[in-house]
Amino acid sequence: MDIPLQQMIGALMIIGLRVSGLVLFAPFLGSATIPPRIKAMLVIAITAVLYPVFSPHLQTLDYSKWPMLVAVETILGVAIGVSTYVVFEAVQIAGQVLSIQMGYSLVNILDPTTQVESTVVAVFHHSIAMLIFLALDVHHWILRAVANSFTYVPPGSVTLGPAFVQTVLREGAIVLEVGLQIAAPVLAATLLIDLILGLLGKASPQMPLMLLGPAVKSVLGVLILAATISYWPRVFARHFEKSIAYTEQVLHLAH
Repeated sequence: MDIPLQQMIGALMIIGLRVSGLVLFAPFLGSATIPPRIKAMLVIAITAVLYPVFSPHLQTLDYSKWPMLVAVETILGVAIGVSTYVVFEAVQIAGQVLSIQMGYSLVNILDPTTQVESTVVAVFHHSIAMLIFLALDVHHWILRAVANSFTYVPPGSVTLGPAFVQTVLREGAIVLEVGLQIAAPVLAATLLIDLILGLLGKASPQMPLMLLGPAVKSVLGVLILAATISYWPRVFARHFEKSIAYTEQVLHLAH
């Protein structure tokens, strides 16, 4: 009776380690607004659902391998969560850049999802991205990815080589690229206004451009933002699909 009990506890711990790493860093699931008790219950619930499916395929490992197994499984779960959080980090960058360009950088409010003070535009971007995230059921994609990870990368066979580390770091570089793509329409328009106002200032130094410039950039930025927001579901759907593809790439490199 002791051996099956040890195997059951070991399998639950292995599955729970990978799931807990995901829940801590995945979008929505790892939000600061969700109490730690709810996150703990969520980890237990997901582990209980995955246990009957994958426990027969888990190998019994020696106790000497447990310290390394705990670290590796947690890192793999964190890597899955971070891979899917790329889009939200890009949204934050886009919001911060546009706040400066539109003249809202001095107005900060508390972001309820991160409990960090952010600009109004950044919070707006993050809120819209989260609504699209939930509307597209991307959180279901993430849960499906962590379930498939036990097939791609069975516990005890994870190897975090240079290719794995390089891919995770490359995803960090993609954040800036995606952020600039999201901010591109408003950013291009405000930079064009800066150029036009600069030329007008040279042609007519008497014009009150210090008062006129921020108002024009603010109004134009809001108008373009309102005009382009209808395209955001398609744009974010494409980026969320890419983030899931990065997650699968990370899983294959970890094997």
